[in-house]
Amino acid sequence: MDARTEHTRRRWDRVASHVEHSERFQSPVMRRTREILCAGARGDTLEVAVGTGANLPHYPPQIRLTAIDTSPEMLDRARERARRLGVVARFLEGDAQNLEFPDQSFDTVLCTLAMCAVADQRRALSEMYRVLVPGGRLLMVDHIEYARLPGRLVERLREHPRRLPREVAVEAGFEVGHHDRLFLGMVERVVAHRP
Repeated sequence: MDARTEHTRRRWDRVASHVEHSERFQSPVMRRTREILCAGARGDTLEVAVGTGANLPHYPPQIRLTAIDTSPEMLDRARERARRLGVVARFLEGDAQNLEFPDQSFDTVLCTLAMCAVADQRRALSEMYRVLVPGGRLLMVDHIEYARLPGRLVERLREHPRRLPREVAVEAGFEVGHHDRLFLGMVERVVAHRP
């Protein structure tokens, strides 16, 4: 794990309880987005950056879920949520930029609101591409870069500047089947596949 990822890990460990608490107040649009994306999961599914497990209630019962996060504290909270919900899943500590799975291990990769905290977004999406089977699905939603002033200046100061998720996915080799914007254009939802 590189120094920037280790810094991110420590930060998420510190704020895990706050994140879990704030999820109770998520918007209906975000809840619906989670439902839509999770409903698209098929077969062996990898959730990258599971956090405290906000997506767990929305997965179809027939998938086989593996969930990773860099934060042990987040993983503990996700495991507890899965136990309460009766969701069977494998939870592992892991880095989106270096997925410790063989090539073509998953039918679906899902990532929600996490890529903006990853140091090397292209590397992470290339890893997601690598672990997907040909035809496998990438389902993601994330914050996008600020395109207008003064937001554009703020973006340059961010530790991990945001990019358009679909553009990074295309750079990694994915074919985008659908994308749209939410929250006044500040969040992008992407459905793509590995050709």
